[in-house]
Amino acid sequence: MYFAALRPGEVKALRKDGCYLPATGWGRLTLSRSRPQSNKRWTDSGEAFDDRGLKHRAEDNTRSVPIPPELVTILREHIEEFGTAADGWLFRTATGGMIFDTTHTWAVARTLALTPEQVASPLAARPYDLRHAAVSLWLNGGVAATEVANRAGHSVEVLLRVYAKCIDGGEEAANRRIDEALAA
Repeated sequence: MYFAALRPGEVKALRKDGCYLPATGWGRLTLSRSRPQSNKRWTDSGEAFDDRGLKHRAEDNTRSVPIPPELVTILREHIEEFGTAADGWLFRTATGGMIFDTTHTWAVARTLALTPEQVASPLAARPYDLRHAAVSLWLNGGVAATEVANRAGHSVEVLLRVYAKCIDGGEEAANRRIDEALAA
């Protein structure tokens, strides 16, 4: 979720045929579906997961997300170790079912991945925070808002309304870019 700013439902719907994972360099995920989890009473199918198109897009639209070499390696190793489900899903339970969002599982994962001080903090308190962290990192790294919005599947308006407050300490970098532009 962190490296590609994916929503939890997009991760659950990720299939091998939507992954371009070269031996070296950047890869790409082509997202086409989402499998959001909800109470069975609130899904269209009556199941705990709906099979939907991407959020705020037409049913058959896709979103292409470049992914850094670190994620390419993680996904290649995951596929090598665990394979895929019969229908191509990358992530599933040991019995082939959908992975449920559970507070307990996330809490355990945080204790394994973070220091005790970080576990005691609000850092990555929920899986969706990884998406927020990715978008914030990209914005703070100087990636153009239009590119960040495209990768995250937002409009620029939503991106700036939600994430503008995360951009911190950029005045010096902005001044330097403006100086460079004026000198050109």
